[in-house]
Amino acid sequence: MLRKVVMFPDISTGSRGVTAAVVTDRWTWSGAAGTDILGTALRPDTSMAVASITKTFVAAEVMLLANEGKLNLDLPLSRYVQHKLTANSATVRQHLSMTSGVPDFAPFDVRQLEQAIAAAPGRHWALAEPLRSYSAAVDDPGSSFGYSDPSYVLLGLLIEKLTGQPLATVLRRDLAAPAGLHRAAFQDAEQPRPPIAHVRNEICGPPDGYLPCRAYASATAAFGGLAADAPTVARWGYQLYGSRVLPGDLVRQITDGDGEYGLGTMRFSLRFGLGDAYGHAGDMPDHTSLLVVIPEKRVSIALILADGGRVVGRPMSDLIEALGPLLS
Repeated sequence: MLRKVVMFPDISTGSRGVTAAVVTDRWTWSGAAGTDILGTALRPDTSMAVASITKTFVAAEVMLLANEGKLNLDLPLSRYVQHKLTANSATVRQHLSMTSGVPDFAPFDVRQLEQAIAAAPGRHWALAEPLRSYSAAVDDPGSSFGYSDPSYVLLGLLIEKLTGQPLATVLRRDLAAPAGLHRAAFQDAEQPRPPIAHVRNEICGPPDGYLPCRAYASATAAFGGLAADAPTVARWGYQLYGSRVLPGDLVRQITDGDGEYGLGTMRFSLRFGLGDAYGHAGDMPDHTSLLVVIPEKRVSIALILADGGRVVGRPMSDLIEALGPLLS
């Protein structure tokens, strides 16, 4: 199935290279096909940027803090973080569910951010810095879902405010270490573990050991800075949605909802044909990723493509179909 992805690398569902991993109660598997942009063969443990899968960690940490009584999910985020984007009194839960009324970065904002990164690709960005370029008007909370990276910047600031520690330190201590995720890297506090898929990012310039570069990785730290390999992502999904790092009642909260998004979790419903599924997609300029967990089958599946902007749902469906007989 992985070879099918690399046979036609230029179509929307293809890629020059792909890695995948599966974790179940009884067995694990990982594989790779194709190359990175420089022609280096990918391995199952090749690190790539997994972008918005980062949000599952941020949401899980917020839920832990709430469970410890350090915050109330149904109080306004402004109770804890004072910022112009929290002034509409959206609750912590509404920011987690992307119903806060805080729209995503506008195209103009993204261009401003990219220009700043291109000017100094090796610079570290503080967590709140991307919000300086934010120009969209904030709406009333609770009316509708709207994908929002800025909400997760604010949630990252919440975690740092309540713990007194850098976001990466907290996520490592409370989530990655207990889950055994030795090859997860919360950039730019941590660097991706080799082997690393090479990138040629026009904004970032020459490689600097981060994916795609230090400025980009740190600017997106709270909503998209994670780098990992497919086995690590699959293990994380197995641990998170299997109630191994969060109590079961918290897992039910993050996966609950009527729409396609819970709390830091994409709800795939019956899309993949084997029961309700949860996880998250990630898309960076150089890599596309997807984590899918099907609790009924007690399986977690990760797929990472060595190209950005790809339609990763189709190859994931093919992989799950191939796995079907092994999961019955």
